[in-house]
Amino acid sequence: MTDPRAIDIAEIEAARRRIAGVAVETPLLPSPALSARHGRPVLIKCETLQRTGSFKFRGAYNRLVQLDADQRRRGVVAWSSGNHAQGVAAAAALLGMPAAIVMPADAPALKRRNTAALGAEIIAYDRARESREAIATALAAARGAVLVPSFDDPDIIAGQGTAGLEIVDQAAALGLVPAQLLVCCGGGGLVAGIATAITAAHPGARLYAVEPEGFDDTARSLRSGRRETIRPGARSICDALLAPQPGALTFPINRALLAGGLVVTDGEVVAAMRFAFETLKLVVEPGGAVALAALLAGRVPADAGLDPDTDALVLLLSGGNIDAADHAALIG
Repeated sequence: MTDPRAIDIAEIEAARRRIAGVAVETPLLPSPALSARHGRPVLIKCETLQRTGSFKFRGAYNRLVQLDADQRRRGVVAWSSGNHAQGVAAAAALLGMPAAIVMPADAPALKRRNTAALGAEIIAYDRARESREAIATALAAARGAVLVPSFDDPDIIAGQGTAGLEIVDQAAALGLVPAQLLVCCGGGGLVAGIATAITAAHPGARLYAVEPEGFDDTARSLRSGRRETIRPGARSICDALLAPQPGALTFPINRALLAGGLVVTDGEVVAAMRFAFETLKLVVEPGGAVALAALLAGRVPADAGLDPDTDALVLLLSGGNIDAADHAALIG
């Protein structure tokens, strides 16, 4: 193949058909407050309202629903700090298959409880000293189970891209064009899928991956042209976005389609969570708030060619899975 990209628009459209009626078609909501503040339409894609509380269910169900009867009997193994864990656990439960999830011992308690409540087996590991990929790969091999990566898989990427197809249709229904998009980025599966969907309909759209400070490996990779890794000792409250490196499959897509990468601090993320709660009336976890944080912090590059009446800025609130006490402590 001359094109290194792992998926195309046809695969995202097929994923949309597979998840129809199971995944939630989440709303794309105009924000009067943000629109007035920025002088043009601002739309918010609320993946906090997705099944299991994040976009991850889309890719997980698209991957698992294609497994045959023997694969379903043997089950699946995944690794995740929580949102992919819940998405895989929920998809497995719906499809009647066992699921084992390798989760860091310090994963948020709510995410661990929800994953267990969905019937998945949890295998804890120390993220500072152990490799979740190595543990999950060995476990899948021992059990004959199917390994379900959190982002570096064509079916996962295509499933996440269904959010982009929805954005195209929902914006058109409002008489708007998604001209700029801000999407959170860990390993890059969500932004790669959405970028593929959006640019197929609007080739001129400018998409930005948004990452927490210290975990800006995608932003640095886009600048250097090669896959960079995080710096040793990096820490962030954005537990959902702590992937150590862009994916081997996701990075070629993002290098080809993204306009750049934006970086926000933990303090800016907390401010965005507070804004989401007080103004938008939405609970958003730290990793789910980075796109909003980038907008509020003034990180979005200016584009003089945009029509202030019809060219909208779209941002994703990608997840809302946070313990009530932690949320109160952060925004209080």
